[in-house]
Amino acid sequence: MNFKPLLRLFGIGLVMGAAEIVPGVSGGSIAFITGIYERLLNAIKHFTPMLLLKLKNDGVKATWVAVDANFLLTLMSGMVVSVLLLASGLNYLLENQPVMIWSFFFGLVLLSVWIVMGRITRFGPDIGFAIGVGIAFGYVVTSAVPLNLSPTPLNLFLGGVIAISAWVLPGVSGSFILLILGLYRFVIEAISELNLMLLVSFAAGCGIGIVVFSHLLSRLLARYQNETLAVLTGVMLGSLGKIWPWRHVSSYQIRPDGSQTPLVETPVLPNVYVDLTGANADIGLAIAGFLLGAVAVLGLHLLARETAAAQ
Repeated sequence: MNFKPLLRLFGIGLVMGAAEIVPGVSGGSIAFITGIYERLLNAIKHFTPMLLLKLKNDGVKATWVAVDANFLLTLMSGMVVSVLLLASGLNYLLENQPVMIWSFFFGLVLLSVWIVMGRITRFGPDIGFAIGVGIAFGYVVTSAVPLNLSPTPLNLFLGGVIAISAWVLPGVSGSFILLILGLYRFVIEAISELNLMLLVSFAAGCGIGIVVFSHLLSRLLARYQNETLAVLTGVMLGSLGKIWPWRHVSSYQIRPDGSQTPLVETPVLPNVYVDLTGANADIGLAIAGFLLGAVAVLGLHLLARETAAAQ
């Protein structure tokens, strides 16, 4: 058995998990640049009630192959390991070296835009319009004034539907969507307190949302590939302000442990950042972080191309 493809998938899962830890960075972007995005959508969309009928009629082995279970389990395992191992390290960097780590993610997403745009096979007014729609959507979502929804089972169900859809959408972070909805703190509390009623509501929303959204995106990519890629490109461009390295925080959200997390932030120039915060702009570290993120994306992209050529 050839373990190299599985090791590569596990590595992609590690990177996707690291991206999802940071509100504002999407694991969907990583899936796209590594060439597994459409495979991921096609695997997820099989998880419907009809899967139980297939399991009954065709057996476990045929169903396992049909849902591409080896692919999903390897990818998800990498994400889980990444979250467990890297969460504390990334949080430390966000607290102590924010300019460098945000520059890294800015470089990562900006180069991802170039790669996604490279898959568009024709350009015209309609493609330009689609990119504009995506930019507007990405900007509005990442600049939205946070809501203050109460943690009812219905709200958590709807929050799960929206947040998990963002997980597979390049440029938009599911954790950031929960922040915008005002539900992030309640989801974390529900997990820590094992509040089964709220967790089941949230999980049900996630399950329905990811299946429905994966079906929709899969069909759009099959029938309107250039237009869909243009919108996704625009979404990634429109969300860049959320991960700009120099930002002024004007509002915070209180975490369950009493600490604060930035909620409303305004991108500013490095000199304005210094004046407003008194912190160092760290231009050198920002350039290094940006280049590291760009190189990481190019490396993943080249690896994906080599793997595809070998197959």
